[in-house]
Amino acid sequence: MAGVNHVFLLGNVGQDPEMRYTPSGTAIANFSLATSERYKDREGNVQERTEWHRVTLFGRQAEIAGEYLRKGSQVHVEGRLRTEKYTDKEGMERHVTKIIGDRLQLLGRKGNGDGGALGQGRGAGGGDGHLPPAEDAYPDDDIPFATRADTPFQPRGLLRRVRF
Repeated sequence: MAGVNHVFLLGNVGQDPEMRYTPSGTAIANFSLATSERYKDREGNVQERTEWHRVTLFGRQAEIAGEYLRKGSQVHVEGRLRTEKYTDKEGMERHVTKIIGDRLQLLGRKGNGDGGALGQGRGAGGGDGHLPPAEDAYPDDDIPFATRADTPFQPRGLLRRVRF
């Protein structure tokens, strides 16, 4: 029986991505991503729990992350879990779990300080590596609004723009 290893994360970038390149020139971006959940404890007080995730992206996705992501940017990452083993400075064997990102979607607005852009699809630009224009490029009556069909969990053929 085959297993499924798929992760969906929506959170805020913890620090600017750290960029590296392989000898063949492939970009690698590493950054931390914070996801938070709120819940009420037994006394009825609202509590918040934050989980930190290590995310690694490769290729064009990594280049986009390095160029557009900044600390505090909101981002959606899809990928898979990978646990790696290493030996620390004291000779102890350690394990770290990372998210190997397959898909990156930049969220938020360009220019509001979060470093994000309105992105859809693979590579935040539909797979061709280009970001959509900033919201100022649309006339007031043609501003794109996200609809249920714009969620990353829908097939690409269902994406549409809604006018109000």
